[in-house]
Amino acid sequence: MKTQHPPRRFTPMSQIATEYPVLLIDSDAPLSELHACASERLNAALAYLHLMACSNVSDYAEHDINTVANTARIIVQDVADVFTVMERRGFDVLAVS
Repeated sequence: MKTQHPPRRFTPMSQIATEYPVLLIDSDAPLSELHACASERLNAALAYLHLMACSNVSDYAEHDINTVANTARIIVQDVADVFTVMERRGFDVLAVS
């Protein structure tokens, strides 16, 4: 018999730098707070990428471009992780209905 465990309150965020999750999302946080968190990060990433897109690439070294891309990847991954929690919550509500 397969034992089902209750959903964990804290969902680990994606990470590649550590073996143990150190950043967690409170899955029980109000949806409005989760949305605000995702929205803030997404808007910051968009503004950051817009700034970089308007810059002259020849002014930057390859290392700088890698840093920009990695920073954007981390921020967008945060947004994706929060959206995953929000979607799971939303789908759980639909499944109960």
